[in-house]
Amino acid sequence: MATHSYTSALMKDFEQRGLVHEVSAGLDARLSNNPAVSGYIGFDPSSDSLHVGHLLGILALRRLQLHGGRPVALVGGGTGMIGDPSGRSSERNLLDAPTLERNRAAIGGQLAQLIDFEGANGALLLDNLAWLGEAGLIDFLRDTGKHLTVGYMLAKDSVKSRLDAGLSFTEFSYMLLQSYDFLMLRRLHGVELQMGGSDQWGNITAGTELIRRVDGDGGEAQLAFGLCYPLLLAKNGEKFGKTAEGAVWLDTNRTSPFAFWQFWLDQDDHAVPQLLRQLTLESDELTTERLAVHAANPSLRNAQRHLAKTMTTLVHGSEVENQAATVAAVLFGTEGGAAASPRSLDPAALSMLTAELPSELAPQAADATLIDLVVAAGFAPSKSEARRLIEQGGISVNGEGAADPTTSASHFAPLANGSLLLRKGRRDYRVLRAR
Repeated sequence: MATHSYTSALMKDFEQRGLVHEVSAGLDARLSNNPAVSGYIGFDPSSDSLHVGHLLGILALRRLQLHGGRPVALVGGGTGMIGDPSGRSSERNLLDAPTLERNRAAIGGQLAQLIDFEGANGALLLDNLAWLGEAGLIDFLRDTGKHLTVGYMLAKDSVKSRLDAGLSFTEFSYMLLQSYDFLMLRRLHGVELQMGGSDQWGNITAGTELIRRVDGDGGEAQLAFGLCYPLLLAKNGEKFGKTAEGAVWLDTNRTSPFAFWQFWLDQDDHAVPQLLRQLTLESDELTTERLAVHAANPSLRNAQRHLAKTMTTLVHGSEVENQAATVAAVLFGTEGGAAASPRSLDPAALSMLTAELPSELAPQAADATLIDLVVAAGFAPSKSEARRLIEQGGISVNGEGAADPTTSASHFAPLANGSLLLRKGRRDYRVLRAR
C-alpha cells in the first residue's frame, strides 16, 4: 500500500488502518492546523435498522471524535425519499413519510448508542428534511441547480454505471440534493468534512464544488473536504454484512445477539487482519500482536474470538457479549477445549441458547424413555433408529452422555427454564420444551 507523509493524527490513523481511498488535497494541512473539524456521514433511512456494513462509517466518526473533531450523523429523511443510485444496479422502492420517520427514529437511537453525544465535541444527530423539506423548487433550481452542469454530473461513476440500466430523473437529482446537504451543514453547523465509502466520492466532490462556487470568493480556496474509505467487501465481492440469510442487522429483533457474535467468529482468516484494523479502536501494535498469537495456532480462532467480543460489546454491551460467548462455549466448546455445561448458564444466557435452536415438545407419557426423547427431538424417524443412535454414543442430554436407551425420561433433570437440551453428534442440537 502506498504511503503518504501525513502530518495530522487523524490522517495518520486512517492510513495506518487502510482507510484512505480518496482524500481532498488540503485536508491533512487543515487538520494539522486545527484538528477540531466537524465532519459528517449520511445514513440512508431505507430500513429501521443499520447493519454491520455501516459500522465502518460509524467508527470513522468515532475516530474523528477521538482525534478532536466533532462527528455529525445525518439521517437522510429528505434524500431517503429519493434514493441514492451509488453502488446500485436498480432503483429502490420509494418509502412514504411515516415509514421514513419511523426508520429515522430507530436509526437515530442506534447511533446514539455507538457515538458519544456528550462533551465539548459531542456528536450531532441531524435530519436533512429540516432544510430539504422547506426548499422551494424554483429557488432550489435557481440558486443551487445552476452551479452543477449535467455534463459534470454525468461524468461521475455513480451516474455512469446506471445509465445503460436506466436512471430516473428522481435518482439523478440525488447528487445535487446531497451536495446541498453539505452546503447547508457547513452554513448551519460549520461542517467542513464529508466522509463516506468509496462509492460516494462523486457525490462528495460534487458537494465540495458546490460549496466553492456558492460560498467561495471566486477563487480556488478550499472551503470543504472529502475523505473516502474503501468499502468492506465479502470474499464473494458483495458488500460486507450480507449472508445467505440476508443482512446482519444491529437490531436484536432482526439479528439475534448470538447470531451477531457468531457472524464475527465465522470470518475467514484472510479477512480478520483488515477487520481488526478497520473495525476496532485498538492500536496497530496491539492488533499485530494479536495476529501473531493467532498465526501460531489458527485452529483456536483467537483473532476471530477477539473480533466477536469487540464488535458484540460495541453494539450490544459487555453483558450481552458475555452471554453470547457462554452460549457459544456450550454449543461449540471453548478455545480448543470441551463444551461447557448448559447448567452453567444464567437465565439470560439460557434463554439466548434456547431461542437459537430448533425446539419440539417433550413427550408427556409417564413411561417415556430416552428413546422417546430422541424421537420427539426429530433425531430419529423411529424408535429402532433412536436406539441405534443412543447405543453408538451419538446422543447427549444437557451436556452429558446418555448411553442407555431405556433410561426414564424423568431421570434427566430439566434446565432452569424447564427444557432439555439434546445433542446428536457434535453440532446438531434440539430443545425439548415442557408442555
